[in-house]
Amino acid sequence: MMTLWDHLPVLPVLLPLATAVALLALGDGGGADAGAHGNRVLRRARWLSLLSVLAGLAVAVALLLRAADGTLSVYRLGAWPAPFGIALVVDRLSALMLVLVQVIALPALVYASGGWDAHGRHFHALFQFQLMGLAGAFVTGDLFNLFVFFEVLLIASYVLMVHGQGRQRLRFGVPYVVLNLAASALFLVGMALVYAFTGTLNLADLALRVPQVPAPDAAVLQAGAMLLLVVFGFKAALLPLHLWLPNTYAATSAPVAALFALMTKVGVYAILRVHGVVFGSGAGPSADLVQPWLLPMALATGALGVLGALAAGTLARLVGWLNVASVGTIVAALGLFSTAAWSAALFYLVHSTLVVAALFLLAELVAAQRGDAGGALRPASPVAQPLLLGLLLLLGGASVAGLPPLPGFLGKVMILQAAQGPAALWVWAVVLGVGFFTLVGLARAGSILFWAEQPLAPDAAACGAGASPRLLAPMFMLVAATLAMVVWASPIKRYVDAAAQQVTDRAAYAQAVLGDAQAQTVRPFRAGEAGGGR
Repeated sequence: MMTLWDHLPVLPVLLPLATAVALLALGDGGGADAGAHGNRVLRRARWLSLLSVLAGLAVAVALLLRAADGTLSVYRLGAWPAPFGIALVVDRLSALMLVLVQVIALPALVYASGGWDAHGRHFHALFQFQLMGLAGAFVTGDLFNLFVFFEVLLIASYVLMVHGQGRQRLRFGVPYVVLNLAASALFLVGMALVYAFTGTLNLADLALRVPQVPAPDAAVLQAGAMLLLVVFGFKAALLPLHLWLPNTYAATSAPVAALFALMTKVGVYAILRVHGVVFGSGAGPSADLVQPWLLPMALATGALGVLGALAAGTLARLVGWLNVASVGTIVAALGLFSTAAWSAALFYLVHSTLVVAALFLLAELVAAQRGDAGGALRPASPVAQPLLLGLLLLLGGASVAGLPPLPGFLGKVMILQAAQGPAALWVWAVVLGVGFFTLVGLARAGSILFWAEQPLAPDAAACGAGASPRLLAPMFMLVAATLAMVVWASPIKRYVDAAAQQVTDRAAYAQAVLGDAQAQTVRPFRAGEAGGGR
């Protein structure tokens, strides 16, 4: 008989789903009263959503502790054996991403409960659906369900993007929806090509079958894999598929933007799982398929991202561009295709997601205290909390730029140490250049926001009270999480080292997911079937 402990891998998906359904059943007060800040139903929804996120964090930490010793947990829905049924797989990498989701979700939810959730209807239910999609994408063991969870998180993000309405949100929200729908269509085409030539979408099964696809068929299979790279690159905002991100994230509300910082990491995660492992070394004729493309794309993304940050007109857009630059740095490490570089990528991924989420919240706190100027990088009336907000910007800027002893510095040192061969010069140049120009961009922004002051505007009194402790607390939570990475840098590095090694172990993954007697499907192709089967 299965215990609750055995069901742990499915709880990160079921818990937010059940919470979202309960929140929809609870309602939000309905009609014109839905946006009332003192709405009793809204207060109940806040508590229910918060308790669910806390429970999700506890589950994620339990899965992390279980995965830390190398245990690979497989949960087969309906007891159907893989690759026929739906398998959820939690290894060190998945567990790490689940914890990161909850660590970002908690402060984002607390911040939203300060008033943003009252600007529209069903915010908390949508927030939970978003968490369900994110968690599902990180634990699913097959491509089709990765597509399903992509759609779940995207549909929730479409509504969260325009939550609170406003011209800017609608202006950037429509292209965001259209582009994501196009990416979803490409995902289906790419997935269909992969299935046609392997007969499976299970990641463990794919890792075994892709090397068996003979060279004459491999070209079409590789075309499918490249389409998937386009889709994942779009989600991760890799060059040239990044232009949608800075304005979109800057236009949405701060807590939603902080949560969206995770969405680019879904694309990074998918690139690692599919192109780093399934189509990585040992994939036969399709081995190292994206290796010639991934590193140049990533380095160009990092360079262009920091140039965009230098040219940004608002603090929120600047943070959006820094998000692009950080993705470029992470994927550059993935593009080195070594376990040391992947370990560095994971360390930097965790750090950059925390810092970018914190900076999105900070951008709104600063904008709220500058009257009509908002977050625009031009002189305006002084902010009410210059010392506190200035120090937070300095700390976040130093970390994202990679100054010691902050975790951004540690992550970048790990990446530089992992860079070997002819590519090392380019990696060093871009990683160090991105760090330097990030510092320049944030120093410019900080000097304008906190030192280039104009006489008090007539509306300054209305924003002179400063941010409330309820809005500042999420900032401190994220900053504390960043500083914790410094204190526990050594055990975190050991964990990501082990996670990178585990990801590359195809045999152990297949053993855990498929079992000793690997299930036989109609395919993969064998030499004798390749011609007669079609």
